[in-house]
Amino acid sequence: MIQKMKEEIELLSRHIVIARAVVDNQPIGIMKLAELLNLPSHRIRYSLHVLEQLGYIKASPDGAVATAKTTRLLSRLDSDLNDLITLLNEMKTER
Repeated sequence: MIQKMKEEIELLSRHIVIARAVVDNQPIGIMKLAELLNLPSHRIRYSLHVLEQLGYIKASPDGAVATAKTTRLLSRLDSDLNDLITLLNEMKTER
């Protein structure tokens, strides 16, 4: 169970890294993102697909572009992550 959660967090981390790269370099294509982030193009493609399905990016003739939803996500990210850290800390057993 914990391993699955760790894998999901790692995937979420990759999606966020890619979303940030799109914001900073838009419009940007898969190959340029792969080169920029040193990730295989199939991972970039998957993350872009997920981000598009969730409404964080949209495709354009020149490459991926971020939506307003991405700006909101990134502006609240630190606070949202702190909330998750608090929940995880509450799960720890006292020693």
